[in-house]
Amino acid sequence: MQILRRLSYRKKLKMNKKNNENKKLNQKSFFFEEYDYRSEDRMKDSKLKIHEDRIYLLFFVFLCLISIFSIKIIFLSFQSSLTKKINNNILISKPLRGDINDRNGETIAKNINVYHAAIKPALVKDKKKLILKLKLLYPNINSKYINHNLNKNKYFYLKKNLTEEERLKLWSLGEKSILFEKTQTRIYPHKNLFSHIIGQIDMDNDGISGIERYFDSDLKNKNVQLSVDVNLQYLIREELLSSVKKFNAKGAGSILMDIENGEVLSLVSLPDYNLNFRQDIKNENYTNKITKGVFELGSIFKTFTIALALDKKIFSPNTIIKNIPNEIKCSKFVISEHDKLPNNLTLSEILIRSSNIGTIKIAEKIGENQLKKFLQKLNILNTINFELEEVGSPLKFDWHKCKLETVSFGHGITTTPLQAASAYASISNGGLIINPTLIKNKNLNKSKKRIIKSQTSDQINGILRQVVTSDNGTATLAEVYGYEVGGKTGTAKKNINGQYTDKKLTSFISIFPSTKPRYVLMILIDEPNSAPQIVYNYKGNKISGIRRNDAGWNSAYTAGKIIEKIGPILAINKNDFYDNYVVRKSDQ
Repeated sequence: MQILRRLSYRKKLKMNKKNNENKKLNQKSFFFEEYDYRSEDRMKDSKLKIHEDRIYLLFFVFLCLISIFSIKIIFLSFQSSLTKKINNNILISKPLRGDINDRNGETIAKNINVYHAAIKPALVKDKKKLILKLKLLYPNINSKYINHNLNKNKYFYLKKNLTEEERLKLWSLGEKSILFEKTQTRIYPHKNLFSHIIGQIDMDNDGISGIERYFDSDLKNKNVQLSVDVNLQYLIREELLSSVKKFNAKGAGSILMDIENGEVLSLVSLPDYNLNFRQDIKNENYTNKITKGVFELGSIFKTFTIALALDKKIFSPNTIIKNIPNEIKCSKFVISEHDKLPNNLTLSEILIRSSNIGTIKIAEKIGENQLKKFLQKLNILNTINFELEEVGSPLKFDWHKCKLETVSFGHGITTTPLQAASAYASISNGGLIINPTLIKNKNLNKSKKRIIKSQTSDQINGILRQVVTSDNGTATLAEVYGYEVGGKTGTAKKNINGQYTDKKLTSFISIFPSTKPRYVLMILIDEPNSAPQIVYNYKGNKISGIRRNDAGWNSAYTAGKIIEKIGPILAINKNDFYDNYVVRKSDQ
């Protein structure tokens, strides 16, 4: 029985084993019995979410790219430096450069559109026909040059700076090989008139000198309005050109300034040059004589010495300085008068008659320290701030023995005409320091810093008037009826390479109207010669044959001619002149 039971048990095990094997063969998954259909749905959802995220990401990327390109296209459509190619004509437009205008809005410098005509040989179908067409349009054109460049098969320029009219003529030839580059060029309608003020630009439209350089960044964004006046500039320049010719001079210069606000109404330096031609100016004679030139200006310095003596109440205008010799010895130098003068002169007469030794006697009473400080305050000895980089620096010197004596009458001391004119403006406007400027309506041109008392200013203006009106004055040729001109002459021998020569530099600084000055005008003539051919109106008499070349006979004469012409523009009423001025009250 036990044996049977064992056999039966073994048989059952074999059957169970066989059934299990059959089950495994029919099973599709090892986890078939535990499979959850919800798990499959979750997996599908997860995959869908991943795909959707990718789509959103790609969409966002493409949207960003489209936005960037759209913004770029819009930007380029408005940008002035856009480059286009239309009908085989290349159009290039560079950024505009702002205009430079005078005080009345008259254009002095402006950018305009022009075209460069070029030829692309690869587009030429018939070389002979092209050259023939161009020859008909431009009879003087160089055919060999065109043919040579066509054979080189390289892009080349036919003609530059064409106007719109010239471009249309070329375009009408119907030659696809002729391409047009649209660009900007700078033009100066008044050519030479403002060359020393405006300066030049380079081929990249960047300023390299003058106002063009000083305001380079401003001009790339806006217009600049200057204080100068085109009409005044023209009249003054014409008269200066005439004087250079009459006196056979090397050059000349002038500056006209409003003494209340320091605005420069005109600034001329001769010789000048045409701004429309790009030139590399190296000749020193083309230096801006008014702002860059550093000169010994001679007797115009006597006004500073006299003004200080009056302001310190060391002398009054009528104080008599006695025993003035015709010459004195200072160290190893001999100082003499320019003409024989009386031994006794009042303080006023010393300036009126331009006495060298009389001025020295006054300076000795003032003292070196006080005169030195006064000249420093007038900014005669320092580099001046101005809206041009072409500004000169006065030469340094030591106040050694005899320097007080020579400086007092303008010998051995240098400055720029701009600084000298500014100093006269400060002394004549009531005694307040002014800062010269080339910009209209610039603030803070007249400071509240007082250099001399108002009473002293009135006294100086009165003496300067007598320099022109007195029979013994050195500037009688500057007198113009109705304009009440006052001023001071200066004649100096030129120092070349450390040696004084017989060549002269003459100057005249005038103020007008002297009762209540509004303008200062400085005239400078470089190396003038005598002009015996001129018929002078000298103290009411017509005279000629004068062979002197002192400032009174050229610079003062020129100033009178200029004031007569510009007076009406400056709105000075000749007829009602004396009724329209209020005497300034003393301000001590």
